[in-house]
Amino acid sequence: MSASVGIVWDDRLAEYDFGPGHPLAPVRVQLAMRLAGEFGLFNPPHVSILTPVEPVADELILRVHEAAYVEAVRQASDDPHFYDESRGLGTSDDPVFPGMHRASCRVAGASLMAARAVHSGEVEHAVNLAGGLHHALPGAAEGFCVYNDIAVAIAWLLDQGVERVAYVDVDVHHGDGVQAIFWDDPRVLTISLHESPRSLFPGSGWPTETGGPAAPGSAVNVALPAGTNDQGWLRALHAVVPDLLGAFRPQVLVSQHGVDTHFEDPLAHLLVSLDGQRMAFEALHRWAHRYAGGAWVAVGGGGYEWVDVVPRAWTHLIAEATGHPIPPETPVPEGFHEFVLEALGRQAPGRMTDGRQPWPRPFDQGFDPDDAIDQAILATREAVFPHFGLTAEPGLWF
Repeated sequence: MSASVGIVWDDRLAEYDFGPGHPLAPVRVQLAMRLAGEFGLFNPPHVSILTPVEPVADELILRVHEAAYVEAVRQASDDPHFYDESRGLGTSDDPVFPGMHRASCRVAGASLMAARAVHSGEVEHAVNLAGGLHHALPGAAEGFCVYNDIAVAIAWLLDQGVERVAYVDVDVHHGDGVQAIFWDDPRVLTISLHESPRSLFPGSGWPTETGGPAAPGSAVNVALPAGTNDQGWLRALHAVVPDLLGAFRPQVLVSQHGVDTHFEDPLAHLLVSLDGQRMAFEALHRWAHRYAGGAWVAVGGGGYEWVDVVPRAWTHLIAEATGHPIPPETPVPEGFHEFVLEALGRQAPGRMTDGRQPWPRPFDQGFDPDDAIDQAILATREAVFPHFGLTAEPGLWF
């Protein structure tokens, strides 16, 4: 199912580092790449490591960000005391650090490398775990995100003549930055599945946010109640995404795979397991083939349980992309256990599963109008499905 796959990596991507104690620690990605390597996922002949990663040129950053903001990031890179609340720089979420501009441009360069490799036909799928900075707005840093690497990659694809790009975001937080940048562009369909803004940052992502006047229906938001578990999360994903992808007919699928939906994540309130996340990865891989001719760019994102969750989840993502999925009950390799114990003084998890066996119950089988998750799904479908000639209501009701 995976003809050729590129994994973007460069040790210098770890320079995107807000410092000790910050949740978005580069060790998350380093551990995931280490675990994927222990499983031999980079060894098959159809898999290549795409490197070196160079920072994107300012002109590409300026394609999606305001010039005054980029200049502020440059200043912050050289001034440890820089603070501009209006630009989100120097805050607790986005503290400044030396070389911030260059490091942020390198992350954008990694996602751009992935998009270029897919667009050129060098690879069918490309994965950049260091990417996924979906909160960065045109004129401000937000939520651990300085430059929006996803938007840079999508904008580049559009500039190459790609007519339709679908973006699916399964991070627990709303993909507000990508939505904002392409709000009025009918060539980009943004779909975000996230915890309700009633209970979680950034406070946006209501189903009524459906795109600008030139692009009605191009923004899709599924806002799920706190406490949603595997069954509800997968039900929502399958009730919204495939119908829209089928109607939109993207030429490239870009997906953001934040794994802070996990029940152990310290910064959010969904109850998704590693097993549910793995099923979502499998679905997005399948949909890339079904709806986008296999052209798939997958990036990382959030996830703040560094040892127990992120490495295993993103190893499953890489395994799925390469066409070598890892059976859930597979033991975590001993080499990874030894590395984590020596590097972090912690025990790694024992197996590549949380022991759950979820499945996506179809939306038209047992719709419950009193269930908060079904209400959220229906609100999204009612808001956007008519723009694509689709029927919002499920076929069967209680």
